[in-house]
Amino acid sequence: MKSPIPPQFARSRKQESSMEKNENTQQNEQAQATPAAETAPDTTPSLEEMLQESERKAQEHYDAWMYAKAESENIRRRAAEDVSKAQKFAVERFSNEMLAVKDSLEAGMAVQTDNIESFKSGMELTLKQLSSVFEKFNIKEINPVGEKLDPHKHQAIGMLESEQEANTVVNVMQKGYSLNDRILRPALVMVAKSKE
Repeated sequence: MKSPIPPQFARSRKQESSMEKNENTQQNEQAQATPAAETAPDTTPSLEEMLQESERKAQEHYDAWMYAKAESENIRRRAAEDVSKAQKFAVERFSNEMLAVKDSLEAGMAVQTDNIESFKSGMELTLKQLSSVFEKFNIKEINPVGEKLDPHKHQAIGMLESEQEANTVVNVMQKGYSLNDRILRPALVMVAKSKE
């Protein structure tokens, strides 16, 4: 004969049976869900789609590269044209200023006068005009009398007996000129001999 089950144990048996039912229901749902997941459509792209996407990106990169190459070629061509124009017309302003000096010289030569003083004063005015053009364009005169010989600025063409220190410029045969501190023409000079 079965012994009666105390009420607290009987309740737990009910709970156990309901828990077993819940577990069975969950297992059935999982079993049903698994085939559904297997039959769901595949969301990863196919090889053909990946290839098409790669080709599209490669074409975009090629187009961007070709654009950049064409743009750099245009910049290079424009820069070469600018340099060419700068070389051709760099002396335009200087040339315009020099035309005024030439006009003054021609006007002085056209004057018929026997007075040497008026001719000389006209030449002095023209020389002042030329000097102002040189000053405007930063052309400086190199007249190194009394300076030490500098082979970058002076060209010695001879030596003279002198009381000055050796290699000191004694006489300037032809003045030199510099443009923006760059030598256009060195001064032709005579220098002092060393004392023996």
